[in-house]
Amino acid sequence: MGLPGGSEWIIIFLVALLLFGGKKIPELARGIGRGIREFNDARSSIQKEIESGGKEGEDKK
Repeated sequence: MGLPGGSEWIIIFLVALLLFGGKKIPELARGIGRGIREFNDARSSIQKEIESGGKEGEDKK
């Protein structure tokens, strides 16, 4: 299974438009954007903690 192509995205968008209506789609997109941003912030925070933990371990040796 690959990523959806152009025509598949159009069908997905039309189905979402029918299910949620035109006014709800921007709210859904904002919510998804916030979720992705929070996920990326948490991921980078964890990555920084892991990197700083590795440096502390090298200093103790």
